[in-house]
Amino acid sequence: QVQLVESGGGLVQAGGSLSLSCAASDRIFRSYTMGWFRQTPGKEREALASIMWNGRNTYYADSVKGRFTISGDNAKNTVYLRMISLKPEDTAVYYCAAKTYGGSWRSSDNYDYWGQGTQVTVSS
Repeated sequence: QVQLVESGGGLVQAGGSLSLSCAASDRIFRSYTMGWFRQTPGKEREALASIMWNGRNTYYADSVKGRFTISGDNAKNTVYLRMISLKPEDTAVYYCAAKTYGGSWRSSDNYDYWGQGTQVTVSS
């Protein structure tokens, strides 16, 4: 059982930046894919970015491409999400997740472990 703990959320003005961290309680295996999602009330969880731990291939949703960067640190068992040029519509609870088997990175159903979420609020 892998526990994931996000940190780094907060309040930022539009145009600003934030970096989120997600620390895993155990080793992130090379077969894992780590992902970041976000959710606002009444909406489905939206896939933002993912990183394959075995080769560091990364994938992004069109809504965040060029503004968000996902990365990972093996030694720290931590995955990061660097966010720049933030917009009010980026306001949401952000979650990290671990996918241990196959399936599309975009589908939350394919992820086995989830963090508790961290709130990001972007003011206009």
